[in-house]
Amino acid sequence: MAPADENDATGIHCRLDELLEQRGMTLTRLSEIVGVSVVNLSILKNDRARAIRFSTLFAVCAALECEVGELLVAAER
Repeated sequence: MAPADENDATGIHCRLDELLEQRGMTLTRLSEIVGVSVVNLSILKNDRARAIRFSTLFAVCAALECEVGELLVAAER
């Protein structure tokens, strides 16, 4: 399999926006809770992230009281 082009989608969709809305939480508040900058969370939220640390993933899921599979799903093709 050829390496992904830098502009190719990862095939993963981040549902951060939806989960924040469901919980009545802002990106700024999530940033305060997990200790990750609003800019980095925004990159994740907008499906522009190329990678995520497991510690960040764990912290976001803990703050949102969700499972990884609720946050990250296969992108629609």
